[in-house]
Amino acid sequence: MSTSEPPSYAANIPSDPVTKTTSTVHVELTPDTLSTDAATRFVRSPSAGATVLFIGTTRDSFNDLPVSSLSYTSYTPLAISTLYAIATCMLEKHSLAKIAIVHKLGECPIGEESIVIAVSAPHRQAAWRAGEEALEETKKRAEIWKLERFEGGEGVWRANRDGAAGVKVDEGEEG
Repeated sequence: MSTSEPPSYAANIPSDPVTKTTSTVHVELTPDTLSTDAATRFVRSPSAGATVLFIGTTRDSFNDLPVSSLSYTSYTPLAISTLYAIATCMLEKHSLAKIAIVHKLGECPIGEESIVIAVSAPHRQAAWRAGEEALEETKKRAEIWKLERFEGGEGVWRANRDGAAGVKVDEGEEG
């Protein structure tokens, strides 16, 4: 099984956003440009004294190699369910007022947002912790994969769980 793709590869992604929303949780996988304003508006609450917004963007290099773009794909039905489970866990664990997790699918050029996480809580400490933990859990658990394309070369698939270390998971190492 190869983990690389030619520069012409295009992921099969939904043409419209896929969402799951309640009065306190909003999760979304979308081919559209991410809106930090929409995520922030969703989490606003009169009971919240703190709102934290995390914006993850595509950077132009990885391990000293020039990156041309990222492309995200997912097993959408399961990924939405996983994002919702992460969000509801964060809501309860940190006593949040509201939480939004929105992830880009498809092409994500350099400098563009790939993930937006917004949380609101009565106090700032809970909001800070929940925002960071929501990001780490999303990277660790959500069924979202990225194809990292390098200038003048092929792309390399990376799973969320190895994104922090930047080491692709080869066959036999997945356990």
